[in-house]
Amino acid sequence: MNGAASKTPIIFAAFAESPGQLQLVYFMAESIREFGGQMKNAPIRLYVADYKNIDIDEVAAKFKPLNVEVLSSSAPGEALWINYTGKVYAAGLAEKEAAGQAEILVWLDCDTIIFQEPTELLLPQSVGFAYCPVTHNRSGSLYDEAPDPFWKRIYDVLQIKNEDLFPVITPADRQKVRAYFNAGLLPVRPERGILRKWSDDFKTLYMDSVMADMCRENVTHMIFLHQAALVGAVLNTLKRDEIIELSEKYNYPLFFDRMYEAVRQFDTIEDVVTMRYGAYFYKPDTEWESLLTGPPEKIAWLKERFGE
Repeated sequence: MNGAASKTPIIFAAFAESPGQLQLVYFMAESIREFGGQMKNAPIRLYVADYKNIDIDEVAAKFKPLNVEVLSSSAPGEALWINYTGKVYAAGLAEKEAAGQAEILVWLDCDTIIFQEPTELLLPQSVGFAYCPVTHNRSGSLYDEAPDPFWKRIYDVLQIKNEDLFPVITPADRQKVRAYFNAGLLPVRPERGILRKWSDDFKTLYMDSVMADMCRENVTHMIFLHQAALVGAVLNTLKRDEIIELSEKYNYPLFFDRMYEAVRQFDTIEDVVTMRYGAYFYKPDTEWESLLTGPPEKIAWLKERFGE
């Protein structure tokens, strides 16, 4: 059997650095095992931050019934003041460990639920990365305007060419922004090294004194520095025809309009393949399930986990 034939088609991977995130990944894993179709038995890997006080053996025991492999990941202490540092470095490690083992690695944020077999994640052979645009334009660079100082610095430091910055449309507020990808759903071909380049580019940015000052002065810049670094990792690694956009059935932002400004409602899971819910269930609407349309058994599944 040759190397290609021995690879598993897909590996799902996620990161957690708190008990709350661990619980959300558990729900994610349950959804894959129940609704994943032909991918329901695919390998799932959970990377747990080794710099947090989490007993990895206890975590492994909890996830054993779902056949989830629990691994540890690290991150540079110098960068932990920046949001999502741990996720970036765990993603690079996950990609390194999946190389040679899987055709596709799908990196998922912990607040993901998979409700149908996610066939679009099995990328065409010529494609190295598929994306969903950022959900709304909280921090992007408007395509029809000159980049602001934050984005100009990113493009300069990461040497991103202007001609490579194709437009994307944000689904919640319909803004046209320069290429900017939601970092919560990242299907990649591991051998292309995109997620490892992501951690390298993230370090390049946070080690840049000008960028570091921008992040200290503006919390939005700090929160989204990791996602900005992803732009360079993708565009400097792949050609345009090796990048595709996933349909809006993927990374569907449940009730996003009830948390932030939006020009449309996100209140149906009728055709949703993968869903994100962010912080919604920390303080949900009373009887939120009555606001939601879709298959009753899937609404009941959500109610069982988020009803309290």
